[in-house]
Parts: sequence; structure tokens; C-alpha cells
Amino acid sequence: MSTEQQDERAEPDEHPEGVERQPDWWHRDHPTFTALTGFFTGLAFVILVPGVFAAILSAMFDYGRAEELFPFVLLTLGVPIGLVAAPRTRRFGRYMLIGMSTTLVVVVGVAALVVWFLVEVEG
Repeated sequence: MSTEQQDERAEPDEHPEGVERQPDWWHRDHPTFTALTGFFTGLAFVILVPGVFAAILSAMFDYGRAEELFPFVLLTLGVPIGLVAAPRTRRFGRYMLIGMSTTLVVVVGVAALVVWFLVEVEG
């Protein structure tokens, strides 16, 4: 019996001596893993990066100067654009952009709804 036939018949934890075990399916490049990871990375990116950037600026500068420098947070958009440009990370970058845009749409939509509701109730 050849080594390949033994591998096919062997249980997942049983491998002949000297044969290196391949990683399980979730350790390899599974398409769902890449999509979910990219989407939630985009979501976390939109939520965390501006807040952390503002906290660092406010710790280093006075309020007025930090407010002037805050628009430079837009330079971080180069990260997902760079991921989309590179062929190896293109899929991850696309899903990261989808996660970022979906998060922005939800945040802006909820904020608009809350402002509208407050104006109608208070107005």
C-alpha cells in the first residue's frame, strides 16, 4: 500500500511516522475566512482609527491644534487602497472597503434618524 493510500485511509489524527500533517481547513486560505476577516477589519478600522488618532493628537497638542490636524486621519485610507492594489491582498482589501462603507452608511443613517427624531420631538 502506498503512502497516499495510507493517508486517505488514516483518520485525521493518525499519520504514518515521518509524514508532516497538513494544516486543517480553517488554517488555510479559506474564502469565507478572508471575506469575514476583511469585513470586520474594515468595521473596526472605521470605529477605532479615528478615535485613537484623536486621542493621540489631544495628548500631544492643545485642542485647537489637534482639531487642525485631525483631517490627516484620511491618509489612513491608503491602507485599504493599497490592499486592493496588491494582487495577493486584493480580495481582503475589497471586503475591508465593503466593511468600512457599510459601517459608515449605518452610522450616518442612524445619526440622521436620531437628529430628525430629536428635531421633531423638541421642535
